[in-house]
Amino acid sequence: MSRVADIIKTVATITTGKLIRSATRPTWAEVSLSFLRQNFRIVQQHVGPAVNVCAVVKADAYGHGAVECSLALEAEGAKWLGVTSLDEAIPLREAEVKIRILLMTGFWRGEEEEIVRLDLTPTVWEPWQIESLDRAAALLGVSRHPVHLKVDTGMGRLGAALEDLPAICSLLTNAHHLSLEGLSTHLASSEVLDAPSAEEQMKRFDEARRVVRNAGLEPTLNHVANTSAAISRRQSWNNLVRPGLALYGYYLPFQRAGREVSGGKWRLAVKPVLTWKTRILAIRDVGSNHALGYGGTYVTKGPTRVAVLPVGYADGLNRGLSNRGRVIVREHYAPIVGRISMDLTLADITGIPGVEVGDEVILLGSSDGLNVDAREHAELASTIPYEILCAISKRVPRRYNN
Repeated sequence: MSRVADIIKTVATITTGKLIRSATRPTWAEVSLSFLRQNFRIVQQHVGPAVNVCAVVKADAYGHGAVECSLALEAEGAKWLGVTSLDEAIPLREAEVKIRILLMTGFWRGEEEEIVRLDLTPTVWEPWQIESLDRAAALLGVSRHPVHLKVDTGMGRLGAALEDLPAICSLLTNAHHLSLEGLSTHLASSEVLDAPSAEEQMKRFDEARRVVRNAGLEPTLNHVANTSAAISRRQSWNNLVRPGLALYGYYLPFQRAGREVSGGKWRLAVKPVLTWKTRILAIRDVGSNHALGYGGTYVTKGPTRVAVLPVGYADGLNRGLSNRGRVIVREHYAPIVGRISMDLTLADITGIPGVEVGDEVILLGSSDGLNVDAREHAELASTIPYEILCAISKRVPRRYNN
C-alpha cells in the first residue's frame, strides 16, 4: 500500500455494536486543553480572586469543541460558562457539566420548563420572559430560579431600555418563583480605548443599577466585560467578566486615536489553543506562465512546484486568503497560490527541500519559530479572529491533547 493510501485510508471496526470510522481526509485540528486551562488561569489571575470568570463556550467553544472545553474548564475551577442558547447548553448538561451555565441571549417561547429543569440561568429583558419563567418554576416546584437582567446601554441589540426598567423591575419583584441574581450589559467598542461610547455605556449601566436598587432588588452579580474589557477596562469588571476569545489564545488589537496600541498592560500572555493541519495530497511540477486554480488568478513566473492540499472553504479556510495567505511546510513558509476552492488549496513549495506527498502542513499554528495564526488570517481576509476560528467546519475532526 502506498504512503498516501496508508495516510488517508478508512478504518472501520465494530465495537460494542457501533461502527467507528476514522477520518478519510487528512485534515484535522489539534486542541490543547492544557493551553485552554492555562489561559483561564491567566485571565483569572488578571482580574483577581474577587471577580468571577464566566468562560464563554458559545458557538461550540469558538470552534474548539464546547463539551471537551467545558469539562476542562470545569476541572480547572471555572464556576460559570456562557452559551448562546438552550440548544448549546443541553449537550453540556448531557456530558454532566455541573457548573452554572448562563444563557446569554435569552430563550425562545416554550423553552422555559427545560431551562428550569436543567438548572440553567437565562438572561431576560422582556415581560413575557419573566412571566413564562415564573410559571415554569412554579409548575416544577422551584421556589427561586435565578435570572440575569440585561440592559441595553447603547449596543442596540438585546436588553431592556432604561426607560422600561421600572416596569421590568416591578414584574421581577412580583415573580414569586424567580430571583434576580445578575444585571448585565455589553460594550460595543471595548477594544477602542478612547471610545466615548464605552464610557457613556458604563454611565448608563450605573444608572440602571440605581434604578434596580431603588426597586428593592439587589442582584449579587453585575457584569459588562468581554475579553477586551476584561484586559483593558478595570472599571467594567464589577464582580464577573465574560471572556471568550482570550480563553482560546487571542484578543482584538487595542486602538487609541485610530492607531493600534500594543505591549505593556494591553497584552495578556494567552496562547492559541487550536492548531489546524493537513497533509499534502499531490505535488505538481509546472512550467512558467501556467495558470493555477479557478479563474487562473495566479500565473507562475517560472518553473514552479505546487502542493495540492485537501482543504478548502468547505472546511473553513477563508477564501479571502487566496493568493494572499501562507502555510508552513517543513519549517518553511509556502504561499497559497490561486483561488481556494471548496475542497482543495494550492501552495507554492518551490525551493523547499525534501517535500513529499503525505507531509504535514500547518494551516494555523507554529513550528520552529514560524507562525501563522488566526489574527493573520483575519487581517488578510478583512475579518476578525472570531470568524476565522468559528468557521472551521464540522468536517474537520478535532483531536484533544491534555
